[in-house]
Amino acid sequence: MVRILKLAQMTAKDLATVKRRAELDIDQVIPIAQEVITAIAQTGDKGLIEYAQKFDYTGATPENIKVTPEEFEQAQHLVEPEVKKAVDQAFRNIKEVHQRQLPEEMNLAEIDKGIFTGEKITPIPKVGLYVPRGKGAFPSMMLMLTIPAMVAGVEQIVVCTPPDKQGNVEPSFPPMSAQMAGVTNVYKLGGIQALAAMALGTATVPKVDKLTGPCSIYGAAAKRVLFGTVDVGLPAGPSESIVLADETTDPQLAALDLLIEAEHGPDSAALLVTHSETVAEKASYFADQYLEKLPQWRREFCQTGLDAYGGIILTSSLEESIQFVNDYAPEHLEVLVDDPLRLVGEIKNAGEILLGKYTPSSAATYAIGVNAVLPTGGFARSYSAVSVYDFLKRSTIAYLTPQGFDRVKETSQTLAHYEEFPAHGMAITERDQLL
Repeated sequence: MVRILKLAQMTAKDLATVKRRAELDIDQVIPIAQEVITAIAQTGDKGLIEYAQKFDYTGATPENIKVTPEEFEQAQHLVEPEVKKAVDQAFRNIKEVHQRQLPEEMNLAEIDKGIFTGEKITPIPKVGLYVPRGKGAFPSMMLMLTIPAMVAGVEQIVVCTPPDKQGNVEPSFPPMSAQMAGVTNVYKLGGIQALAAMALGTATVPKVDKLTGPCSIYGAAAKRVLFGTVDVGLPAGPSESIVLADETTDPQLAALDLLIEAEHGPDSAALLVTHSETVAEKASYFADQYLEKLPQWRREFCQTGLDAYGGIILTSSLEESIQFVNDYAPEHLEVLVDDPLRLVGEIKNAGEILLGKYTPSSAATYAIGVNAVLPTGGFARSYSAVSVYDFLKRSTIAYLTPQGFDRVKETSQTLAHYEEFPAHGMAITERDQLL
């Protein structure tokens, strides 16, 4: 059965392991990331293809790693009608959510007589998106990344997604989903080599200004090494979730939702946090029953992650449960309590907050439209979900009229003198004589 950990009885070491989740393992693969990135930086396509052949598929060449127009065309005809219908609805909802995020292109306001300030918003010119692959493809993840970039107006969008061992991306979903957002630069590359190619640029893969997208611990290690070379976006590593429950929570629903993120992979972290011993014990029982209904390979993912990083945390009160949630700062948070809206104000750190028994993480991942690319590893304390803002940059604007210049010149001269920047002060005093 899924383990139940009493918070009051956990050792400091046990608690630290749970809170750090799979991020604990990233340090071990940093040397591999450094090796691959250095090779690609020094030799370009030669190093890229060497590692693509080693980690992606043996037949990789500079000529065949890009998805061709023929593959895009083929993808449109391979999707079953009911799946196409589902992807269409997801596309519409995701696009609507992100279009509502768009700020005005420019604003300028008079903050004092003759002093105007504001911002100009422009899209980042080139972005690289990493769409992971497990046992299959993730069209939802392709939509979650490409749509906000498209809505933001990014000029060049480059996508990398891992191929299968024959060198093919899933024949329908990634190409179809990317093309719906107007993206045609899709490369069959995975892991460290994909991120390095986009960050550094090669003869085959364009260099970008920013990377974003969820990764395994290898991709997370690559981002850490590439930090400072390129904007690596939010830390989005192995999946994680907390289901917050009270004594009114249906333990079957809690058990079902506990397994949503657990099945992503053996390094996923899934927790049920509750102060109700009854809910904890029953949810553990039902989770065990539901595990038996999963395919063996998904069941093994769940069991490995739940044993290593997850399980059920039993607290002494709802207040202590909320404190644990805020300390943990989960990627996904489901609030399955009696009155979830009442608790929203108390949740400080979470990538997304899903309220009530009709809002499982599955619905948010696929259909609601909110972005499912979220900060992991506790970074929900300072990072936000992927949005159009990830693909926009702000330039501050200032404009002074003669009256505005008169109002700030003395302050500017005084502070320039105090900080010993004579050229700064001279630009004020001389200008006053010249104009």
